Amino acid sequence: MKKIFLLSCFVLAATFAVNAQRYAIVDTKYILDKIPEYKEAQVKLDQFSEQWQKEIDTKQSALDKMYKDYEAEQVMLSEDLRKKREDEIFVREKEVRDLQRKRFGFEGDLFKKRQELVKPVQDKVYAAIQKIAVARMYDFILDKSEGITVIFADPKLDKSEDVLKELGVK
Repeated sequence: MKKIFLLSCFVLAATFAVNAQRYAIVDTKYILDKIPEYKEAQVKLDQFSEQWQKEIDTKQSALDKMYKDYEAEQVMLSEDLRKKREDEIFVREKEVRDLQRKRFGFEGDLFKKRQELVKPVQDKVYAAIQKIAVARMYDFILDKSEGITVIFADPKLDKSEDVLKELGVK
């Protein structure tokens, strides 16, 4: 009798252990680094970034020279000429800041290029992860590359609607 009870407990425990294996962890950075298209996209992004940084550096150097020339000649300039040169320096400073924002700012050229070149590869990786999750019946897949992030969750486990109902929100 004890053997049957112990065997039943063991089978029951094994069943729970198998069902508990519904989570997986992936490292998307590692995966992406192994994909040739991603590496090519990164190289292209670096080239664009370098080219745009040189453009900004050139304009910044011209601005610095203009400012040094102004400082050297400032005492010899009339009030009107001084004001005109200060305004010109101000306009050039604004141009450099605007160019930096245009190239590297939020939703700037670099962001758009990254979306164009890298996002399709990332989408392929996420589609493959989701395919594996569904095929192997994982409830969650966590990404460990940038801290722990849930990149797939079985929609049946989402209890957001239940929480909203509990709060009385429709």
